[in-house]
Amino acid sequence: MRELTVALVQMNSVVGDVGGNLAKMSAHLAESRRLGAQLVVFPEMALAGYPPEDLLFRPSFLADLAAANRILVEQTAGIIAVWGYAYAEEALYNAAVIAAQGNLVGRVHKHHLPNYGVFDEERYFSPGQSTAIIEWEDWKLGVSVCEDLWYPDGPYLVQARHGANLLVNISASPYSRGKQRMREQMMATRADDAAAYLLWTNLVGAQDELVFDGQSTIFSPTGQVLARAEAFQEDVLWMTLTRTPSQHRRWIDPRWRLGTVEESVVHWAVPGVLGHREAGMAETTKIVCPLSDEESLYLALVLGVRDYVAKNRFGDVVIGLSGGIDSALTACIAVDALGSHKVRGVLMPSPITSNTSRQDALDLAHNLGIATLELPIGQIMKQFLSVLEAPFEQRAVDLTEENLQARIRGTLLMALSNKMGWLVLTTGNKSEMATGYSTLYGDMAGGFAVLKDVLKTDVFRLSRWVNSAEERIPANVLTKPPSAELRPDQKDEDSLPPYAILDKILEGYIEDDLTADELVRGGLPFDAVDLTLKLVNRNEYKRRQAPVGIKVTPRAFGRDRRMPITGRF
Repeated sequence: MRELTVALVQMNSVVGDVGGNLAKMSAHLAESRRLGAQLVVFPEMALAGYPPEDLLFRPSFLADLAAANRILVEQTAGIIAVWGYAYAEEALYNAAVIAAQGNLVGRVHKHHLPNYGVFDEERYFSPGQSTAIIEWEDWKLGVSVCEDLWYPDGPYLVQARHGANLLVNISASPYSRGKQRMREQMMATRADDAAAYLLWTNLVGAQDELVFDGQSTIFSPTGQVLARAEAFQEDVLWMTLTRTPSQHRRWIDPRWRLGTVEESVVHWAVPGVLGHREAGMAETTKIVCPLSDEESLYLALVLGVRDYVAKNRFGDVVIGLSGGIDSALTACIAVDALGSHKVRGVLMPSPITSNTSRQDALDLAHNLGIATLELPIGQIMKQFLSVLEAPFEQRAVDLTEENLQARIRGTLLMALSNKMGWLVLTTGNKSEMATGYSTLYGDMAGGFAVLKDVLKTDVFRLSRWVNSAEERIPANVLTKPPSAELRPDQKDEDSLPPYAILDKILEGYIEDDLTADELVRGGLPFDAVDLTLKLVNRNEYKRRQAPVGIKVTPRAFGRDRRMPITGRF
């Protein structure tokens, strides 16, 4: 019985950078071969990046993918390799390529095309209709693509019924809170049901609002985790499988007594002898411990900022520092993503800004080691109000004057962005985005919304976690009541329900589609529910104009939750 040494390459692809992705994959193939891998597995759409969206409609993009694919195939002497790319023939497919010994063995097309949440694969791809088994000595590999593993009667089961003892699934599964636990529970069940090893290779990195967390995993034929890769960073997961799974479980399990298996499966043989692993060459098999919710959420935000800045070729970023908790947490994330030398803080005090808030902002900048500018806006406010004096005559001071301050600040930040090339990171959180407690062309102005999918209560929780090792965010920021400071003695709870109540309502309404009656029956106050739902419904127009931001929950605003602006339901 031949051992099989596998390497799962958890890589960070860049959408559309076919040449760059090819170079990275070529380097991994060469290194894996040198270290003795016999089977090398890359993620879904590794060559194209994911999701490529309407690039898939461009024939030149598909031609570049096809050319790069041919180059990779030629580099597989002595090994079997599996990777994902978009493949056009009589139709367009999301495909897994199987290559070995410098030859194309075949392609497996994705059967189940996700068309929910952030996914719209039915817009581009045709579903696969058949599957295959790749045979090498006593090993029989069944290859599938991402979503196909989530269905209990998916292609993996057909492959297992035709004798597959090693299931390979290539994936581009984006992060959301708690998702890795769900994935592993599902995949453990699949491996156990099939009585086969399962190799799951996931993409890592960020693409616009999506973050891919990696955490590629190897499961035993009984569903035990044998190896797990790092989270939120590139990694190569190694393991040597010493024997094929026993067929005994399939003989005695009544689920396998199915008589003739009618599904058609192509069998592809891998010719020749694969390479071998010398003692001590491959890395030691590892099981990286799962992260806490706070750490995984924080690292997702850090990776989201790092890749958005790097992949879009920005230099420095700039943040308006108010002395509040949202801008403080955003600054911490930016520093950890980019380094303090690439983060700029701007203080823009008005006559209403308290000395405490100004000092909190300065203390934060000192703790993080970031450079600051101070641009007071008092005189600018006077000029604006002077120009508007005639049309505003005989009208009381109201929200307009509050919003004016935010819009002045947004204008100053965007001016710095235009002149210096700095990317403006906005600091609004999901609670504010949901209820419209934000100003269009003011605090919403910017290029990337770091906390767009993070509720206010989670902002506080993450901030305390950030401070658990050392005080990075000034203690006063964590304890003072949240305030926009746009009028004297203003508190957020003057306009909104307490965040502990508000965020429970938002979770129920946005993520679970609960009605007002259901929320109230769940113990939430009627007045708070009624106000919150009205605010959410009337502020869709604002959210449509918000910058792109990092998705970390199962249902983020934007591509996840799509509601009409004009409507009366």
